[in-house]
Amino acid sequence: MRILLSLLLVLLLVPEGSRPVHRDVLGSVADVRATPVALDRADPRRTRVGDLVWLGGVTLSSHDPAFGGFSSLAVAGDRFTLLSDGGNIVRFALGRDGRLRAASFGDLPGGPGTGWSKRSRDSESMSVDPHTGAIWVGFENANALWRYAAGFARAEARVRPAVIRHWPENAGAEAMTLLPGGGMVAIGERAPWRGATGRGGVVFYGDPVLHPRRGFRFNYLPPAGYDPSDMTVLPDGRWLILNRRFSWARFSSVLSVVDPAQVRPGATVRGRDIATLAAPLIHENFEGVAATREGRATTLWLVSDDNQLPVQRTLLLKFRLDPIPPKQDRKQ
Repeated sequence: MRILLSLLLVLLLVPEGSRPVHRDVLGSVADVRATPVALDRADPRRTRVGDLVWLGGVTLSSHDPAFGGFSSLAVAGDRFTLLSDGGNIVRFALGRDGRLRAASFGDLPGGPGTGWSKRSRDSESMSVDPHTGAIWVGFENANALWRYAAGFARAEARVRPAVIRHWPENAGAEAMTLLPGGGMVAIGERAPWRGATGRGGVVFYGDPVLHPRRGFRFNYLPPAGYDPSDMTVLPDGRWLILNRRFSWARFSSVLSVVDPAQVRPGATVRGRDIATLAAPLIHENFEGVAATREGRATTLWLVSDDNQLPVQRTLLLKFRLDPIPPKQDRKQ
């Protein structure tokens, strides 16, 4: 199985310029099912991983062959929006009982290229303004940022900022989020700035679509062997960065917290790792993270990109952020 998965992923990662891939589009019938999963199948009583407390999770599936490949998510109350790297949009409500309802399918109303192929979309990151509903999407291959009206009603504006225009193909703005008080941060998946280490990051002042030249560069050091795959802002203003690794036909993920006060022009920042999802715990190609509030608690959501392969799963996981006091042992 590991050999098969490795071969499938190698084929998947071959540049599309040498193997044109038609973009599958979701149909009009929103067929989505949710099946509960466990944090640790061998130990159902386990509920903690690092600073996170397990609140449950589901496998999402559908009969629609275009379903899957989700690279980002947005959560508002019990309403979820998932965006695939092929530009497909899935919306639904998920109750505390784990039951899914009011599902709908959609497609990005415009993006880089013609939209005929997955490569011309490659929508890898998304962030929603909670006040206006406006949505920003990062397109990895095009190194472009697009802004859409609330609900993806229409494309409003777009830009290819000079600062990220030459990031390597398939290694662009994998992680991106709006910042409190305005502005945005984006981190490239693999490449550092010239003469630096880690991964290249940019803080934009204001809306980057309107002001693509206002801001500064910094460097992000992910955990050794990992690449950033998404990020969000916690209610207290800290950045939560999702990092993932593929090794020996298995995925693993590390969640890291960065203090934004350390992020200054030219600075190199390293987060504090708060949890690792790796075998024997549930693990997948997690590419989307979101943070919400439930009462006084901070809730974290993760979604995985199944690469639309039968040997992978689309997982949606829920945790509560509950840091362990420093003097206690941290069980990863």
